[in-house]
Order: sequence, then C-alpha cells, then structure tokens
Amino acid sequence: MLRRSIPLCAVALAAFAVLALAGCGGDEEQPDELRTVTVMLDWTPNTNHTGIYVAKAKGWYEEAGLDVQIVEPAEAGVNQVVGAGQAEFGISFQEQVIPARAQGVPIVAIAAIIQHNTSSLASLAEDGIERPRDLEGKTYGGFGGALEREIIERLVSCDGGDPSTVRFVEVGNVDYLVGMERNQYDVVWIFDGWEGIRFTEIEKREMNFIRFIDWSECIPDWYTPLIITSERMIAEEPEVVRAFMEATARGYEFAIENPDEAAELLLEAVPELDEQLVRLSQRYLADRYVDPGRPWGLMDEEVWVRFEQFLREAGLIEEPVDVSKAYTNEFLPRAE
Repeated sequence: MLRRSIPLCAVALAAFAVLALAGCGGDEEQPDELRTVTVMLDWTPNTNHTGIYVAKAKGWYEEAGLDVQIVEPAEAGVNQVVGAGQAEFGISFQEQVIPARAQGVPIVAIAAIIQHNTSSLASLAEDGIERPRDLEGKTYGGFGGALEREIIERLVSCDGGDPSTVRFVEVGNVDYLVGMERNQYDVVWIFDGWEGIRFTEIEKREMNFIRFIDWSECIPDWYTPLIITSERMIAEEPEVVRAFMEATARGYEFAIENPDEAAELLLEAVPELDEQLVRLSQRYLADRYVDPGRPWGLMDEEVWVRFEQFLREAGLIEEPVDVSKAYTNEFLPRAE
C-alpha cells in the first residue's frame, strides 16, 4: 500500500542523526571512477519511483558517472537523512519539505515527480460521499497528522458543510477496504495512481472519490512526491546533482513514452510487486508525470508560494519559509 512514510507532525524528529545505510539497488561491481550516490525512497518501491529504476536499468546513471544505490526509508525519515548528508538524494513531499525547512533541515527540492496532486478522499459508493459536505457526520481514518485534519476541514467548510461533525480516527497502515467494509471509518486519503487503481481495477469495488485537484478553489495544489537533495550537495557537488537529474529525467521521460516497458523494468528490479497493479498504475501516471508541453520535473513558484501560505495560515508552520530556497529548477535538463 502506497502511503507517506512520515506524517507532518513528525517533522520535528532529530534532523541530524548519524545513520549507516546499506545499499540495495544492485550487486554489480562498479568501476572506481563512478561516484556512488544513495537515493532514499519515501516508502517501498512503486510507480512514483519508476524513472529512477528505468535510469538504473538502462545504464544511464553509469553513463553519467554515477553508481546509484536505491534504499528504502530509514526510521528517522528521508528529509532528516538527506539533510544530514547520509544520503545524497531522496523522495519527499512538499508538505514535508516546507516544515522541514522551517525546522532548519537543509533540504532542497530539485524536481516534481508528478505535476499535480493525485490524492483523493476515497469511500465506498454505497455510503454516498460524493462531495466534501457529504463528510458531515462521517468518520475519517488516517495517520492522525495535522495536515489531514486541516485539508478535510477546509474542504468541508468550503463546500458549505460543518467540519466540526467529522470524526477522526487513527488507523495507520492498514487495508483500508477492510476497515470501510467493517464500518470502522467511512473515508480515507489515498493516491489515485496506487490505492485508487487497486480499489477499482483489481478489487473491483464501486468507489466514490473526492479528488483534491477538483477542489483547488478550496485547497491549494501541491507537489507530492518530489526529489530532494541537500544544500551541501548543491554547494559542493553541483555537477553530481546535475548528472543525477539528467539521467533521472531521461528515465521519467522514457516512462511517459513507454509505460509498459517501464513497468517491466520496475518489476524486474522489484519482482515482489503486484504485476497487474504496477502495469495499470504506470499507464495511469504516464499521462500525469507532466502536463503536455512542459519538461518533466519543472516546478512553479506560484505552487510553492501558495502552499507555504496555506501551511502558515493553518498554523502548521509558525514562521514564514523562504520558498525560493526550498526548491530549484536549476538542475533539470530543460529548466526554464
């Protein structure tokens, strides 16, 4: 199940823990001249990460002079590990990067993996939850993060409902369908390209989705997920960051143009994944990694400014964060 590894309220974890990481991205001996770098995922491997696996499988990182090791997240969290210099790159989310910056964690977003938010609130069709105000009197099951509550209350209020009637329960990483069928909760926050496909295409359930992107007048769009590095890497090894991003962009561009072959490469690297889910998810994301006519990975200042303002107004960060230092398009091959 594809979930965020660290909820917003956990951002204040110790930022500079010293961690020993074991690479799991490949066993082949690499020539001494290759620069070894670690990419820490946000969760277990999935189609959000396909471009990285494609670039590795195709040898594009090696061509760029890199030996890329792909690891799953450490207990302290991706942002803290990358900020501490214990991994050169990582997969994070805008809702984590801004609060991390507010806590002094020196991470910088260098590419948006998906152009727009593909999150939704999902519920069983028979419960009749078709729009935010239908959440009145219903129960939301989630991780208990402050952002979850703020998003849902904003949506309900914006749609003319009473957010005080929504109940919140913490359920963690569970099979959401089972919980909904047992009436333990009515609605959950999911990613359309993973759980949404599993619910409808594999489990064959009739579902309702309140898609965040359809309610952008109530809540801002934001980048989730994205690729991060550290301020140190940008200052001291910009050529490594640029080489990594050139090969990674090539991997995602390949996944956009060749979703079935990209899915096969991901499955070869991670054979324990559900083959049907990976293939369907890859086709879904191929049209969503980037808007037509834009280069992959490009981030817009307006999205960063609006989301930072949203977090601050909601009390999720106390002081303003300079978003111009939180992200950069500098290392994208065709940055504008």
